[in-house]
Parts: sequence; C-alpha cells; structure tokens
Amino acid sequence: MQKWSKIQMRNNLLPIAKEGWSYVGYSLGFFALFSILGWGILQFFSFAVVVFFLFVFRNPERELPNFDAKSVLCPVDGEVISIDTLTDNEYAYKVSIDTTYKDVGILRAPMNASLICVNKKHGTRLSLDNPIALQTNENVSIVFQDSNANKIKVLHTVKQSLCGVIVDVEQDKSIAQSARYGIMVNGITHIYLPLNFRLSLILGEEITASKSLVGYFS
Repeated sequence: MQKWSKIQMRNNLLPIAKEGWSYVGYSLGFFALFSILGWGILQFFSFAVVVFFLFVFRNPERELPNFDAKSVLCPVDGEVISIDTLTDNEYAYKVSIDTTYKDVGILRAPMNASLICVNKKHGTRLSLDNPIALQTNENVSIVFQDSNANKIKVLHTVKQSLCGVIVDVEQDKSIAQSARYGIMVNGITHIYLPLNFRLSLILGEEITASKSLVGYFS
C-alpha cells in the first residue's frame, strides 16, 4: 500500500494535464501577441487553439467505484470497437478501445498491481488506415499483475496525434487501481485478458476510465 500511495502522490491533480502545459502556454502567448498587435483574425484563431488544448488535455477527477477486489477497470475513455477471442497460450481475449480527441486522454491503472513489464516503442503517428501504421506507430505495452498472479497486458498505440504516448511509470513498481499513469491523445488501446476472466463490456459501448468495468478474474 505504501508504494501505491507514493505513485499516486506523483500524479498531477491540476485540471490540465502537465503534458499539455506547453501547448496551452505557447498558444496563450500567441493570443496575447496578436491581441497587442490588433490582428483580429489571428487573435480569434489563437484563442480557439487555447480552448482546444484546454479541452484535449483536461484532467478531471474520477471517484473510484466500489467494485470487487478482483475487478479490472477501463484504463482509457473511448468506444469499444472490437472484442476478439485469441488462440494465444497466455491471453484468451482482446478488447480494443478507440480514444479520440473528444475523449479524456488520461491513462488510469485498471487494477491494483505490480508493473512486471513496461515497454515503449518510439515510432510514427500515422493514420490507422495506413497499412504500415500498426507496425510503425509509437506504442507502449504494460503488463499488470495482481497479488494473486492474475495478469493482463495493455497496449496503447497512438494514431495521428499532437503528442506520443506518455507514461510516468516504471517496471517493477506497484500502482493503485485508478491512479493516473500517463496520457494518450487520439489512439487505440488493446487490453489482453486471460482465460480466467469474465468480461463485462459489450461491442460499441462508450466507456470511461476508472469508472467502466472491464470484468472480473474468476
């Protein structure tokens, strides 16, 4: 529990994610400059950009629901776009969630867990319509394991985005369910689940990070 508390204290609790401060700051600077110069059209455009960045990098508080200790919560906001059965020896199901610019981009821990693998791959930010995007786009893979050795893998892959996938966690550390661990603006998240898992999501469902239930370990 002590390790979880330390990680949560490192999280940014301000209404704007720290990853967005530079975007907001620069756009505010341009807005101030164009206001001084009296360039109305550019002043209006720069103000619209400020509002856009404030929206994209918003960092709302989320109250943790009272679910069972074996629960797994959604790590991202978005829409469930596919639920697949796998023949993999380690994972039996894959849930894919599409996070767009209209969704909150903050990443939240799906369970109380140790981080047994954190692997970041730098790459492109191509549209997923591009046939090489899945192989070349930037992504982060994280394996979470609870105290009962139940394990899931979460893969965040960025699409066309302002920034890459940013995570603030380290391998071999512990994290509390619902704790913030990074941000992804406009991307796809794949959740890989074991055979001993009871899935609660349905295709097309709009989900909310740390509030929507993925399911339970049996």
